[in-house]
Amino acid sequence: MEHLPESLDRDILEQRIISALMTIREALDCTLHEAIDIFAQRYEELRRDRPDDFTLRREDYGQGFYS
Repeated sequence: MEHLPESLDRDILEQRIISALMTIREALDCTLHEAIDIFAQRYEELRRDRPDDFTLRREDYGQGFYS
């Protein structure tokens, strides 16, 4: 992805969703809506390219975020 720090991938892999969104917004100076779209795109890229790095199934990812 364009001009995004490596820490973003770690945040995504470790389910630090808010931190990931903040990183995207700071790096790209974008809106929250845009950051969510970029997060989703990067999440899918990581799922495709590094599936073994995820500790949770797709269905379980982010479940703790809403509790």
